Amino acid sequence: MSRYRYSSWDGSSEPFSLHPDEVMDEISNDLFGDMGLERALQRILQRGMQDKSGRRTQGMRDLMERVRNRRREQMEKYDLGSVLNDIKERLQDIVQTEREGIRTRLSQARDEAKKDPAKQPGLDMLEKLAEKRRETLKNLTQDPAEQIKALNDYDFMDPEARRKFQELMDELKKRAMDQYFKNMQQSMQNMSGDQMQAMKEMLKDLNQLFKQHKQGTLSQDQFDQFMQQFGQMFGDKPPQNMQELAERLQERMAQAQSLLDSMPETTRQQLQDLMDSMMDDEMRQQMSQLARMLDEMSPMDDMRREYPFTGDEELSMQEAMRLMEEFQKMDNLEQSLRDVRSAQDLERIDAEQLKEILGEDARRSLEEMKDLLRKLEEAGYIRRKGDRFELTPRGVRKIGQKAIREIFSALKKDRVGSHEIRKRGGGGEPSGETKLWEFGDDFNVDLQKSLLNTVKREGAGTPLKMKAGDFEVERIDFATQAATCLLIDRSRSMGYYGNFAAAKKVAIALHTLIRSKFPRDVLYIVGFSDVATQFKDADLSDLYWDTGISGTNMHHAFMLSRKLLSRHKGATRQMIMITDGEPTAHLEQGVPNFSYPPSPRTISETLKEVRRCTQEHIVINTFMLENNYQLVDFVNLLTRINHGRAFYASPDKLGEYVLVDFLSNRRRRVA
Repeated sequence: MSRYRYSSWDGSSEPFSLHPDEVMDEISNDLFGDMGLERALQRILQRGMQDKSGRRTQGMRDLMERVRNRRREQMEKYDLGSVLNDIKERLQDIVQTEREGIRTRLSQARDEAKKDPAKQPGLDMLEKLAEKRRETLKNLTQDPAEQIKALNDYDFMDPEARRKFQELMDELKKRAMDQYFKNMQQSMQNMSGDQMQAMKEMLKDLNQLFKQHKQGTLSQDQFDQFMQQFGQMFGDKPPQNMQELAERLQERMAQAQSLLDSMPETTRQQLQDLMDSMMDDEMRQQMSQLARMLDEMSPMDDMRREYPFTGDEELSMQEAMRLMEEFQKMDNLEQSLRDVRSAQDLERIDAEQLKEILGEDARRSLEEMKDLLRKLEEAGYIRRKGDRFELTPRGVRKIGQKAIREIFSALKKDRVGSHEIRKRGGGGEPSGETKLWEFGDDFNVDLQKSLLNTVKREGAGTPLKMKAGDFEVERIDFATQAATCLLIDRSRSMGYYGNFAAAKKVAIALHTLIRSKFPRDVLYIVGFSDVATQFKDADLSDLYWDTGISGTNMHHAFMLSRKLLSRHKGATRQMIMITDGEPTAHLEQGVPNFSYPPSPRTISETLKEVRRCTQEHIVINTFMLENNYQLVDFVNLLTRINHGRAFYASPDKLGEYVLVDFLSNRRRRVA
């Protein structure tokens, strides 16, 4: 009989899966606003995403919060004031061992003197020595550094106490060096006097190395010779150059300093005194020189941290140093996660370190975010341009399609000016070409090509199961052409009052509508603030308002748009202007001239350009996002001169007004 075991599902068996279209829908809202593609992608990377099955991949913010929580847990667990407790306990044990040793030795000497009176003088001398030793032990302070100084000059009577003290001294010397050299404890098992002298020589050589590096006289051979002799002190992967060496030493120094900064003041002073007692004057001088040169290369203030420990669990100094190393890794990781602005920043995150600190699921989230960008690239929605991404024409169409859906979804079915158009143009004729069927096209199917598409997709065999994407229909050419210039106000007020996002969304939607439904039409995008600028199709996603510029230079916008539309003499030409303010700037000899309230000169020059547009049969339709009397008065003058139309539209209805009006007029022109 088969047996099965069931357990609760933890979600790990179902991989995170997002279609590129879902990602594009997610970033579209940001792109409709004043964000460019890079900032929109950055927000996705920072906040993560959720797929259709409900599984969510963690963004950089989630990972940062997990790093902070892990660090907080450690700080709430341990008491840094306890790092010297093990040393204090070992010193107490040494003193107690010595006292017991003195007592045992006196007891043995007394027994021997009873048996042999000739040994009485030796006993008397031993008792005097024992009394002095007891007095020394009695006068020891509670400060571990002072105890060590006193015991360093003390002549132990008990061999075991002497051995324990020497063992403690060797270990403390190694710990003192371990602040700088990670593998000191492994590379120097017994720090004898000769080895301490060798350490001083190594420090001299190291300081000389940094001095030569500063002077620019250090060769790679000299560096390699030093590392061959002392490389084992720098871990399993010794530095390959002076920069790496300096960084490695700075990390160790910063860890030691962070440990001191995080300790209670009394413990910190005791530890400093203790470490200082492990070195003689010459070694202290060499260490001071090394610290000074490292700080000159790169100040370590940013690497030092003070951590507020509040726990009560004891840990040794060695464990505390390991904890500082772990905290330093957490700090670096958190900074790397915070700095993610692009795909390149994502690649700089150490995936193995992320796994070491937060676990396999965190590393998997990082890979999922990288894969998300790869999918967008492979789908043809974005492409690399240097160290940045940009939208492809396909990507622009994709977000434009969403803009169109959102704009038209709010329309009532009986709304005048319905957007649904069944043909590419009136009076057109077949072009002899075919295209994949899209919603809204006439169903003039090319059956042969449609069936071939199905076979290509499914392979040979029957029955054939056709899908909507297999159908190809006849392409109909336009009999007429329209040229449109969309003028978008980019002045500061458009962004401050939340109007620019609506205008940008209209620009993207109109661009997509014309490219898909009226491929022979022409659309220009002109943004204007103190001056006017033409934006290419690829620039649409990065269109933004000028945060520091107040000028509204309609004069230059009309001038530039008129020149662009003059290329299309046989087409129906129009300008669609979206603004929230009257003209406050004009060009004089190519230089913008700003005035608020609008000067008569600005109004006059702007209306002159309107007359030129009228003479060239260019219609100007204005969509106002504000209805203050100054703007209304100016637009009334404009429409009387040009015979165009004017609308007041709130930002949430702007898309409906512009696109429906465009389609209504486009239908009348080509019908």
